[in-house]
Amino acid sequence: MLSNKKMHFEISERKLLLRAFDTLFVLSVLYLLSLVFDYHYFVLENSSYFGPILLACYINAFGTIFEMYNLQVASNQFQILRSVVLAASTAVLVYLFTPVLSPELPKQRLIVLIFYFSVLIVLLLWRFFYAIFLASHRFSQNVVLICDQDQVERLVLGLESVDPHYKIIGFVNSDSVSEENLKFHYVKEIKKNDLESFVSKNNVSEIVIASQKTDGITADLYQQLLHLLESGNIIREYTQVYESKTQRIPVHYISRDFYRFFPFSRSNNNKLYLFVIRFFEFFLSFTGLLICLVLVPFIFIGNLIANKGSLFYTQERVGKNGVVFKIYKFRTMIKNSEADGIVFATSNDKRVTPFGKFMRKSRIDELPQFINVLKGDMAVIGPRPERPFFVAEIAQIMPFYETRHVIKPGLTGWAQVNYSYGESINESLIKLQYDLYYIKHRSVFLDLSITFKTITTVLFYRGQ
Repeated sequence: MLSNKKMHFEISERKLLLRAFDTLFVLSVLYLLSLVFDYHYFVLENSSYFGPILLACYINAFGTIFEMYNLQVASNQFQILRSVVLAASTAVLVYLFTPVLSPELPKQRLIVLIFYFSVLIVLLLWRFFYAIFLASHRFSQNVVLICDQDQVERLVLGLESVDPHYKIIGFVNSDSVSEENLKFHYVKEIKKNDLESFVSKNNVSEIVIASQKTDGITADLYQQLLHLLESGNIIREYTQVYESKTQRIPVHYISRDFYRFFPFSRSNNNKLYLFVIRFFEFFLSFTGLLICLVLVPFIFIGNLIANKGSLFYTQERVGKNGVVFKIYKFRTMIKNSEADGIVFATSNDKRVTPFGKFMRKSRIDELPQFINVLKGDMAVIGPRPERPFFVAEIAQIMPFYETRHVIKPGLTGWAQVNYSYGESINESLIKLQYDLYYIKHRSVFLDLSITFKTITTVLFYRGQ
């Protein structure tokens, strides 16, 4: 019989819920407004649905750019105010001045104000309701881990830091040779014989198996797991949970079973996908280089004063299939910055000049890389290309690092929009996990997500 459990939504379901209700509430309020008042600017009519569809698209697109669908932002009331005001204001402004598809601007400017504040207020009210009454209570989920005792702290921190509503309330020690009854555990230890009763009493909605030692899964524990599965409880493998929560591939955990968990995305060899992506890369590259030409005189003056070196510089990087190519960038560091040897660039690198820091934060320094995109050395989206020296060093320590080279490196990528500079080997491991996730799940939708996140990075001056 199914246990009576509290409703829970996965991260992707929560984001979908936010998008759906944003659209529903905005369109509903505007429709009611047209019924109650003599208001003819935004009217839902059978003859034309272009206006409502366009407005919904703008709200979702600018909501993505201004982080309305970032769950950490959506749970913080101050950040909600900022993101909603920016997204609603931009969406309404662009909608008002979209030719043909949106209604003609009304002669009375008061109607425009009513339209704007209706969209803004309904979004704020709904989002504050979500943060206060839903996010903090409805989405909490009790979880039990089955793992070795030395894994507990690392596994708990790894999952709860990504989703604070994912509460690991106990673990079953699957290490058959470890000592029992230790004085301290990061979470409550559950005896193998008590798992079924603990799940029933504590409203546990998911059991995660993280043990790689099959001898720790005793016959009695296996039978309890089977009964729980038959009762409607969800039992998942840790690597699946980690990947879905963090959107990273846990290469440090799956070890030699890597290819069992890492089938390459079909998009990597899909000719139609690659053709469409290449077409847009040409368009974006020409646009980016035109912007670069406009900015060059200003960058030249700034470089002359602050950087005191050549305007451009080239550097060897590793591309697809391990082929080395030269990358083009604007100078951001002092001259002879590697006189003491090759080292990782850091977030507060003293070699970066104040003008160079501005260039990096705004991503302007990377505009010349559109030349690499046109030449075919790089893509717009992909893992960031690394220097041969670091590739050789990291590949000796880190399994699967060179797997990044099965696709072209990119100007921006899943690791760049989700994580900061890789200042050490450990941080390079985290970026590798993101890169491999992109290679595994590569698609138009993931590319669009990276594009929107990159726009957010530039707008909020978060470059490195």
